[in-house]
Amino acid sequence: MDRHDVAKRIRELREERKMTQNALAYQAGVSPTYIYQLERGEKNPTVEYIDNICWGLGITIEEFFSTKKEEPKETDRLSSLTSEQRQRLNHFLNSL
Repeated sequence: MDRHDVAKRIRELREERKMTQNALAYQAGVSPTYIYQLERGEKNPTVEYIDNICWGLGITIEEFFSTKKEEPKETDRLSSLTSEQRQRLNHFLNSL
């Protein structure tokens, strides 16, 4: 998968979840400019940043790179959470 494929995948997953670039950036702990540059194929994300973006999207890295459609997993339930619900869940998990 090259950077243009990664860009397309990030945009596709973000739009499926009806998230803005700013919302994804906030959830992933990166700048909105970085998300913009990734989606335009201007940057190559490290594995660490892909992991952050996957967290923000509510998916695993495996799901990010998977091209086949599978039965819904537990993480699909996370994608249906609102931004505020995801923030609260993240805060709760970090407090454990």
